[in-house]
Amino acid sequence: MILINLLPHREAARKRRRESFYASLGLFALLGGVISGAIFLWYQGQISDQQSRNTVLQTEIKRLEDQIKDIASLQQEIASLRARQQAVEDLQADRNMPVHLLNELVRQLPDGVYITSVKQDNQVISVQGVAQSNERVSELLRNLANASPWLSRPDLVEIVSGSVALTPKDQRRVANFNLRVRLLRASEADKAAKPAAAAPAPAKT
Repeated sequence: MILINLLPHREAARKRRRESFYASLGLFALLGGVISGAIFLWYQGQISDQQSRNTVLQTEIKRLEDQIKDIASLQQEIASLRARQQAVEDLQADRNMPVHLLNELVRQLPDGVYITSVKQDNQVISVQGVAQSNERVSELLRNLANASPWLSRPDLVEIVSGSVALTPKDQRRVANFNLRVRLLRASEADKAAKPAAAAPAPAKT
């Protein structure tokens, strides 16, 4: 006997496959949503942690900037105090500068040279005088440049020939000179003396 299935089995099979497909699709969509949500939450946590670290870093940077400003202010105050201290020391040392000046002029003045005028403008000393010859003036300049710890950089402004009447009948030619020299402060004289003291003595042959 031949059995014939008259039910629409093909439509039923397609319906089952369609329902299975939609169920799988919904399941994958749900799984994708869960994974996406988990990734989103992980990234949000990472961003929140990084923002917290950035906030901490910004706070520390601001604190360090404030400390740097305080240090800079302290350095300015220290520099100002040192400048005041140096000014006070210079003023105290300057009280003895005229004494050093007169002592050095007496010590470095060669025979045959006479000083007629000495003027001081801060640390610049103007000296006028009379010498028996130009060679005496040159000797004075050498003494002031090399032999004095308190005087430096002598500069001959001018030298003019003249004459001096020793007696009504005795006229002697002389050299009238004008020079400038710098008077050192005590701190400058000490600095200039240290290299000279540290220089080795020439070997004896």
